[in-house]
Amino acid sequence: MNAVTTNERGALALSEPEMLKVLSSSLYPGASDASIKMVLAYCKAAGFDPMQKPVHLVPMWDGKAGQMRDVVMPGVGLYRTQAARSGHAGTSEPEFGPDVTEEIGGQQITYPQWCRVTVRRRQPNGAVDEFTAREFWRENYAIRGGKEKSIAPNAMWTKRPYGQLAKCAEAQALRKAFPEIGSQPAAEEMEGKAIEGEYIEAATGEIKRGGQSDPPAQPTWPADAFAVQLERWRKAVQAGLKTADDILALARSKGALSAEQEASIKGLTAAPAAAEAKSETAAS
Repeated sequence: MNAVTTNERGALALSEPEMLKVLSSSLYPGASDASIKMVLAYCKAAGFDPMQKPVHLVPMWDGKAGQMRDVVMPGVGLYRTQAARSGHAGTSEPEFGPDVTEEIGGQQITYPQWCRVTVRRRQPNGAVDEFTAREFWRENYAIRGGKEKSIAPNAMWTKRPYGQLAKCAEAQALRKAFPEIGSQPAAEEMEGKAIEGEYIEAATGEIKRGGQSDPPAQPTWPADAFAVQLERWRKAVQAGLKTADDILALARSKGALSAEQEASIKGLTAAPAAAEAKSETAAS
């Protein structure tokens, strides 16, 4: 097929060379023909329209081959499409927690503490079940990284603190409601985060792997920033919203802790009333 034709539905269809040209100049600028053919094959097998960009091409370091290669990663849009084909009965508007204003890595930013999204799925018997996911900004934001190894949020998470977190919450809710669509995190969720020995370099957006190119050293928690954050964590633990183990995991994900800092977190305890309420909830 070397010219513009019509497909089985009567809509205009492009020949493969023309499709490659369109995609490389618009949706996947700079990608090789081989990588775009991989996208086309993926979309054809799954029945997706490549012009809607359901997947992303992410440059990934292949340690064995000693070179970069493009990897197809799903986007939130792909999860939405798959859910729509499997009984999707609606998605709630994102609900945000209270605003938090603090200095992270020398940068002041205001962000929502959490975002909650509910996805509804219609079951074969007609019943509609709800699946809710709540994601915390602190646990999802992408660090700036770079030569300074900054733990400050990158440009996108600084510009769109609400929008980026809403995507993460929605993607999680879709995976809970429709586990058959897969468990792989969406490309929008993964910038600046480690995944199974690989990591995405926040400065370049490239996924890299330990070996020829080792992940950057984790930044340490500055004493002043840790002291401020410790008080917020203390209040969360005392209120029964988090446990000391939750806080420890969160803190380690954002920076290296000294032995003294780890001890301070491990010493956080819930207020008696909060601990009793949590115990009663677990028992029921």
